[in-house]
Amino acid sequence: MNFDTILSIALGIGLAAGTGFRVFLPLFALSVSAYFGVWPLNENWQWLASTNALIILGIAAITESLSYLIPFVDNLLDTIAVPLAGLAGTAVMASTAADLSPAVTWALAIIAGGGAAAAIKSTNAVTRAASTATTGGLANPVFSIIETGIAVVMSILSLFVPILAVFVVLMVAFWLYRKYTRYQRNRRQAAG
Repeated sequence: MNFDTILSIALGIGLAAGTGFRVFLPLFALSVSAYFGVWPLNENWQWLASTNALIILGIAAITESLSYLIPFVDNLLDTIAVPLAGLAGTAVMASTAADLSPAVTWALAIIAGGGAAAAIKSTNAVTRAASTATTGGLANPVFSIIETGIAVVMSILSLFVPILAVFVVLMVAFWLYRKYTRYQRNRRQAAG
């Protein structure tokens, strides 16, 4: 495995994690980078570099980010965003993995890409539901702005410093795990 392959895997993992915060923003970032030739895409994913994909993903990213600022709408979005994040994470990983056999590419895409995105989005959905229950949704826009910011940072890091993006993914995963275990502990204490 050469360094370009490692970089392409790191790029995919970073962008996949970003889709766990916002589904379309990392896809838009990947489309922009492919459009300007910053990162090459696998042959079957060249359509992401098209002007049409750039426009559609840009509109989708803006619409998604703004929609998450509306309490209760954000909870509805989470119901469809969890599986979409898994699919988007799988797609970005599959589109960026270089010099790997199709079996390895898809295994990495499903496990590392889709798994990371779905786990992060699921944790965010639980956090948002808890925020809605405890604050009536008033704190949800704050969480949404933070999530969008993380998606932007992850996309930029992934495109320009992919190895660092993987370390950030690991740090975010650890933070989300701690947040989730704290939530579960508080829920058990409240129940009993």
